[in-house]
Amino acid sequence: MSTTQPPSLSPGDGTPASVDALITALERVGYFADRRLATAVFLALRLQRPLLLEGEPGVGKTALAQALAQVLGRPLIRLQCYDGLELREALYEWNYAAQLLHLRLAEGQGGADASALERELYQARYLVRRPLLEALQAPPPGAVLLIDEVDRADEPFEAFLLEYLGEYQVSIPELGTVRATHPPVTLLTSNRTRDLHDAVKRRCLYHWLDYPERERELAIVRAQVPGAAEALSAQVADFVARLRSQPFANAFQRAPGVAESVEWAKALVALDTLQVDPEVVQDTAGILFKQREDVAALTPALTAQLLAPQEG
Repeated sequence: MSTTQPPSLSPGDGTPASVDALITALERVGYFADRRLATAVFLALRLQRPLLLEGEPGVGKTALAQALAQVLGRPLIRLQCYDGLELREALYEWNYAAQLLHLRLAEGQGGADASALERELYQARYLVRRPLLEALQAPPPGAVLLIDEVDRADEPFEAFLLEYLGEYQVSIPELGTVRATHPPVTLLTSNRTRDLHDAVKRRCLYHWLDYPERERELAIVRAQVPGAAEALSAQVADFVARLRSQPFANAFQRAPGVAESVEWAKALVALDTLQVDPEVVQDTAGILFKQREDVAALTPALTAQLLAPQEG
């Protein structure tokens, strides 16, 4: 009889005590991580290092941050990156309207010293905190910061991130250096629309997140779509796995992600589907694929091949 104790969370900050504990805790909130991914997350937590997750869209990068926030009992702060993202949208900006009102009141009273007035204008109460600063100043035990799709931002923004990623601090000219008292758990995601600078990668732990294996995807579908019959969940996992495999994957520009698998299973349940057949695949192809060319590529003949029993 085994005497192994069940995995548990370490006392204090709620950080999982082991990789196995982390896997179990993530599964409890509906996220099924393989051991390599769980090890990368566990080390990021223990070493207090940012974790860079790269992979195809829809493999569960953003969902991991959401699940981790639940496991750790920390608020999730999300910075969605895009081309042209500015510092004031990511870090902070000043409440100019409130500053102007303060300035007018001071002028009305007269006799205000210029240097003293400047100090009054640049106080923390006039500071509008954006995601990065909000994460640095989050109360105990800290926050989970998701810097989502960092590859969509431009190179100057990457350069700005270096101080934060390396030291969990930022510099505000009017206030000085702001350091985190409780370093945020930081996850960066990238769909590899472009390569990130080596300086960013060196400051992070790294993990390539691939599509899940069939059994893990089946577990995800079961957890997320409890109304689906066992046979239907298995068919969904099998069909999507074959779509992503060769030679079928060559027919499509982008394979369905885990999110599409789950949505497809929900749609099949809503249609009272008992068994996946070519007709229902054709009718629901727009859930699996988001591009016209890919929907068109899923021809009846190809669908029949995908649904055909596998040899062996």
